[in-house]
Amino acid sequence: MTDRPLQLGAQTALPASPEEAVLDRVPNPHPDADYVARFTCPEFTSLCPVTGQPDFAHLVIDYVPDQHLVESKSLKLYLASFRNHGAFHEDCTIAVGKKLVDLLKPRFLRIAGYWYPRGGIPIDVFWQTGKLPEGTWLPDTGVAPYRGRG
Repeated sequence: MTDRPLQLGAQTALPASPEEAVLDRVPNPHPDADYVARFTCPEFTSLCPVTGQPDFAHLVIDYVPDQHLVESKSLKLYLASFRNHGAFHEDCTIAVGKKLVDLLKPRFLRIAGYWYPRGGIPIDVFWQTGKLPEGTWLPDTGVAPYRGRG
């Protein structure tokens, strides 16, 4: 994080790519407590790097913050910046998780990418880092196993 102003409260254009997107962090008001913060993005989109066709996913990001939280407007802009970005499902999912870990240094983070099928096969991608602190409640992601993802 730099000394620049947060994107929160300011008119901010959609970044053209994930590389151009800026994630902001804010101080955790409860660094003494182990708790899970969850972000759900049910309409994540990117492009297939081979065909250029759109790919759709339902992302669930859970993390146990340490000193910082991700600022939600910047996260929304970052996730939306994938709309015109060509990458495989695995790359998109892991890139989001790693960028958050680099920014926040959380005690624990997991990301679940539930990708809608292409060619009849859904590709689901799961990644986590750190150990869930003992006694911390981590609910199920709430995304149904594939049956049309309804």
